[in-house]
Amino acid sequence: MAAEQRESSGSPESTTVVVIGAGPAGLTVAALLRSCGIDCVVLERRSRAYVGQRQRAGIVESRAVRMFASWGLADLVLGGPPHDGILEFRVDGESRLVDDRDGSEGPGARLCPQQVLVQKLTAACLADGGDLRYEAADVSVHGLTGDRPTVRYRSADGTPHTITCDFVAGCDGDHGVTRAAVPDGVLTAHAHDHGIGWLTVLADAPPPAHPLLAVSRQGFAAHFPRGPHSSRYYLQCPPDDRPDAWPDDRVRDALRTRLGDPALVTGPITDRETFRLRSLVHDPMQYGRLFLVGDAAHIVSPMGGKGMNLALYDADLFARAVRDHVRDHDDTGLRTYSRRCLRRVWNDQEFSHWLTRTVHDAGDDTGSGPFLRELARARLDRLFTSPTAAQAFAELMTGLDPA
Repeated sequence: MAAEQRESSGSPESTTVVVIGAGPAGLTVAALLRSCGIDCVVLERRSRAYVGQRQRAGIVESRAVRMFASWGLADLVLGGPPHDGILEFRVDGESRLVDDRDGSEGPGARLCPQQVLVQKLTAACLADGGDLRYEAADVSVHGLTGDRPTVRYRSADGTPHTITCDFVAGCDGDHGVTRAAVPDGVLTAHAHDHGIGWLTVLADAPPPAHPLLAVSRQGFAAHFPRGPHSSRYYLQCPPDDRPDAWPDDRVRDALRTRLGDPALVTGPITDRETFRLRSLVHDPMQYGRLFLVGDAAHIVSPMGGKGMNLALYDADLFARAVRDHVRDHDDTGLRTYSRRCLRRVWNDQEFSHWLTRTVHDAGDDTGSGPFLRELARARLDRLFTSPTAAQAFAELMTGLDPA
């Protein structure tokens, strides 16, 4: 019987870690724990098919590649094509190439869309005997400040289940049940609305030679690879815009204008959605024996590609902390988990905010005004002309580790 189908409906089960959520964060936690012989159960409210096709981030930065390699799991990400380290900025149609490699040795960033990484992590966990349970309904957590928390849920057929554990990893995103289980007043939420909307479009279209960020008075646009024959595009739009305000012809016209490429081949559009750019950090990232991982603890605006990568680093620190507790009876990693994660989170939040403001303020100055527009243009000019500024940018894009 497949590991994802093994469930007991009798007396309470017991495991070391219950991981709630089977996205990149939860599956990475499970894969790392399994690699050092620590048992865990992964609960996911969606189906395996649904989780495996969600399309979000596209680049695993080099710091994360090195992290997987340190656990002996580099093949999970090294199978994808390498990111060549070149990022194109196109300002009013003029192309400027920036090298975002920081000069460190070892494997570099990989083009690995989220759904591909999730599929690889899922296969690796199941091949290793991992316990993945999909379509888990009514998940609830109890006794987080005691010695043995309890997690309850119902399987797809309605059967109730109870699992006791040493730790709970909350990997179920911004609207999941784990963070909601923390009493009011324990966590401080630091939220910021950038006042910017994006239309994101997935299309069967040739990918760009390099990831492309375009700045123009018509608004920001971007073009990223999502496979050998598909592309993801982004278009700045009003924060409350709806996808139906962007029919195919309008999307194509805006892309060709903002990207400065009248001959752009956009291909059939397969998906589109709009969202507001926002940032959010919850402090602390742990409560009792609950540890928040990834989007359950923080949301980063998409600029810089930090969201999924931060989730991978949280997973790394949590898995190492549990390993040290189980193997060496050392709780240092557990006690310092939140502090160490948040130092990295705020570092990446700052970079993402800087890049977000720069590429948006430098273009359409309707909201920011001409003064901030000229400041943003000066920052871009410094990036293009100063080797020191370019090196600092490369370190942050690559994944500078402040911990």
